[in-house]
Amino acid sequence: MRKLPVVAIDGPAGSGKSTVAKEAAKRLDFQYLDTGAMYRAATLVSMETGIGPEEPERLTKEIASRQFQFYFRPGFYKVELDGRDITEAIRSPELTRLIGPVCEIPGIRKLMGELQRRMGAVGGVVLEGRDIGTVIFPEAEVKIFLTASAEIRARRRWREQQAKGITLDYQTVYEDVIKRDQRDMQRDNAPLKPAEDAVIIDTSAMSIEEVIDKVVYLVEECMKNLSGGGA
Repeated sequence: MRKLPVVAIDGPAGSGKSTVAKEAAKRLDFQYLDTGAMYRAATLVSMETGIGPEEPERLTKEIASRQFQFYFRPGFYKVELDGRDITEAIRSPELTRLIGPVCEIPGIRKLMGELQRRMGAVGGVVLEGRDIGTVIFPEAEVKIFLTASAEIRARRRWREQQAKGITLDYQTVYEDVIKRDQRDMQRDNAPLKPAEDAVIIDTSAMSIEEVIDKVVYLVEECMKNLSGGGA
């Protein structure tokens, strides 16, 4: 039995997973694994090499040949590809629009899934994505599914882009969120859905601090049980 739990946070685009996972990990002094960043890094390889998802075997082989480094400690976040810092490059709107088809390639999901399991196996880790509680860590001690209306999630994404100086109209962001939802929920390989035993949190009317407080509370209650302090 792990001494510290694995915390799996799933949910659709714009539900607040990354922010909540980062801050909860910081408060709990856990490691944070941004699984979305791993798929973004894979998508960057596709963009830079010109090997698209229509060549899944070739793209999977190319990605397997690359060296990825992910530094996800509280207060320090960095992603490297073959020794090159790609932390900012993987967050571009162009890459965001291309990531869906790359994520659906079984070979790439297998590669990234194995990496995620190795990095999180010892516990004391918060992972966020779309299939963490259902596929990557179905045995996770804490499973949480964050959700919110498409309109609110699109508004959050739009504000994030505005803050970064990226000019996109709200309607474009909203349509991207809808398309991403459809792809994630309808894909054959690891579709987006809550784990049967996940705690579902609708963040539509909650502040980010309220969501973080809820997640931290759930993890701390789990830790009491792991240490034998539960009822």
